[in-house]
Amino acid sequence: MAMLTAYDPFAATNSAFRLLDQLSGRMGTARPLSGMPMDAYKVGDNFVAHFDLPGVDPGSIDLSIEGTTLTVSAERSVPQLEGAEWMAAERPYGSYTRQLVLGRSLDTDRLEASYHDGVLTVSIPVAEKARSRKIQVTRADSPASVEPRTIDGESHEQGSKAVEA
Repeated sequence: MAMLTAYDPFAATNSAFRLLDQLSGRMGTARPLSGMPMDAYKVGDNFVAHFDLPGVDPGSIDLSIEGTTLTVSAERSVPQLEGAEWMAAERPYGSYTRQLVLGRSLDTDRLEASYHDGVLTVSIPVAEKARSRKIQVTRADSPASVEPRTIDGESHEQGSKAVEA
C-alpha cells in the first residue's frame, strides 16, 4: 500500500545550487530558501510527515490538498533591524513550497496538522477501506453459487430484462 508516491522533485537541483555557491564563494550571504527537509513514515494506521520550518510564522503556513497532492507553503521573512550592521547572514529566507503526491489509501478528509518548535507535523489516517483486516470464512455444506450482477448490483437477468423493455 503506497502512502507516498513522490516527493521533492527538485532535490538534485538544490544540491547543485549549493555546490555552485561553494565554488563561487557565495556561502555566508543571505540566500533564498532552497528546500523544506522532511521525514515521512507510517505509524499504526497513520501516515506522518514532519517538515523543518525554523523561524517561520505559523500564520504563514498554508496546507492544501488537490486530489492526491498535498501542498505545503510557508514564508520566512528577513529580519528588518534598523541600524544593524550585518556580520553574517547565512540563514535562508523567503517563500517556499513543497508538494507530496499521496497514495489513494489515505483519508485526506481527516488530515491533522500542528506546528511546534519549528516543525510542522502532518498526520493522515489510512482510509478505513484500505486498512488490512481479517475476513472470516464460514463452512458451507454445499458449493456456493455465484449469480452474475451488473455494476448497479442487479442480477444479470434483471439487467437483461430492463434492456429488453
